[in-house]
Amino acid sequence: MNSGTAREAAAALLAGLPDRISHVIRTPARQQSDHPALIGGDIVWTYGELPTIVADTMASLEGYGVRPGDRVMIVGENSLALAALVLASSELGAWAVVGNPRLSDREIDQIRDHSGARRVLYVVEISEPARQHALRHEATLQVVGRLGVLGIGPLNDAAVPEPVEADAARQVAALLYTSGTTGNPKGVMLTHANILFNARVSGVLRQPKPADKIYGVLPMSHIVGFSIILIASLMSGCTVHLVPRYDPAALADAIARGDVTMLFGVPATYQRLLEYKKVAGLETLPRGALQRLFVAGAPLDLALKRRIETEFGVPLLNAFGITECAPGISGVRYEALRQDESVGTVLPGLETRLVGHDGKPVAAGDVGELHVRGPNVMRGYYRAPEATAAAIDADGWFNTGDLARFDGDALFIAGRSKELIIRSGFNVYPAEVEAVLNAHPGVVQSAVVGRAVAGNEEVVAFVQLLPGSCVTSGELMDYASGQLTAYKRPTEIIVLEALPAGSTGKILKHKLAEAAREEAARRAT
Repeated sequence: MNSGTAREAAAALLAGLPDRISHVIRTPARQQSDHPALIGGDIVWTYGELPTIVADTMASLEGYGVRPGDRVMIVGENSLALAALVLASSELGAWAVVGNPRLSDREIDQIRDHSGARRVLYVVEISEPARQHALRHEATLQVVGRLGVLGIGPLNDAAVPEPVEADAARQVAALLYTSGTTGNPKGVMLTHANILFNARVSGVLRQPKPADKIYGVLPMSHIVGFSIILIASLMSGCTVHLVPRYDPAALADAIARGDVTMLFGVPATYQRLLEYKKVAGLETLPRGALQRLFVAGAPLDLALKRRIETEFGVPLLNAFGITECAPGISGVRYEALRQDESVGTVLPGLETRLVGHDGKPVAAGDVGELHVRGPNVMRGYYRAPEATAAAIDADGWFNTGDLARFDGDALFIAGRSKELIIRSGFNVYPAEVEAVLNAHPGVVQSAVVGRAVAGNEEVVAFVQLLPGSCVTSGELMDYASGQLTAYKRPTEIIVLEALPAGSTGKILKHKLAEAAREEAARRAT
């Protein structure tokens, strides 16, 4: 899509959007007041009830000293209370900083301190980790209206409110922390316009209806759970089942009951469903009322895609995004299904370009670093002007750090530029090696990293096996050698009981790279 066409599409999509993310509930509240909006366990909040609940929650925030422009940190799993606090923060003009309670003490404290949160609130009733963080921070436990018991952290008198912007493209709605490939968290400032634009584009892609039931298990502390599952679903008047923790058996039961028409997951979401099927001894998984399956967040192995599509009789649509783009960049459409690893076509209203190491556009079909420009691109990294300037140039182009190529208008992701392995002068893309290993019938998932050696880099693969699989590293090495040219073959394959992953299931490659270096150092001593 050329610049003029993209800008015209962006303007059309932005037209008529509300000023704040919390305003998405206003139309369905008028048109379908009795329709379920949010479900948490046995409790149902209708669209008609939601505006009052949000207003009452906003009043509670004000009572706890939260002001417009303040950052309010919410530590909790997916729940009614968490959703209400996010929407109420929007109404108040505060920034929602959602922290996953399964983060370590150090990580939670780092986010709290860097954001300069005025208050930290803890959703303790459904999360023991949140309760532990609340106790550690000497929070008081109080009943807060229909939200139930919350932990109320001490007031930060030193917190300074940020300016409140009238322009939705400037006013920050959410401050979400992402570790990227380095493990160092950065606060991504996403404006109301960023998230609302993405929500509208998401509606164009997935064509949701009020009758749709969304299984909201991807955490709202991450961008897909926040933007796609919560805000975009409410914008379309859907029903969102808020699920605190992923349990494949519980998901299978929900599907069997007909409580899920749309499912969003990372590859691990679907891998664990298939593992559950095998461990439970099921012939097939229930199909229920499933109509749409979506996957993003990590490279999609074709073998997994085929198995899931065969299991449910529904296409598994691959998509690509990044927190800094709120998150959507591309997606496979139902009207243009694909049987390869493509992440589909670029979303309407966005511009993309592929850039080589020399900063110049790459030739058609070649791999380059993906840059994106459009209304979804973040305002910047909070309190990190140098990092913001390094990521977004003067013309508004955001460098995703991902390596990609186009085949026609179809986008393919080759991997992260920081994960690219250069072995004997040749480029090795980890995703390609992982796809080969993942196709082995005994493998659940794999992750490939580079390890420096004298004057070179070597390829190290970490593999998680299916329960009961007895395949050895040597057998996997032989298997990979038959499908990869010499410079792409792993030097070492390490079998782990489970690969380290974040709360969304995304593999933490920086930890594996560190483990690979430590293993080499151990052998050298």
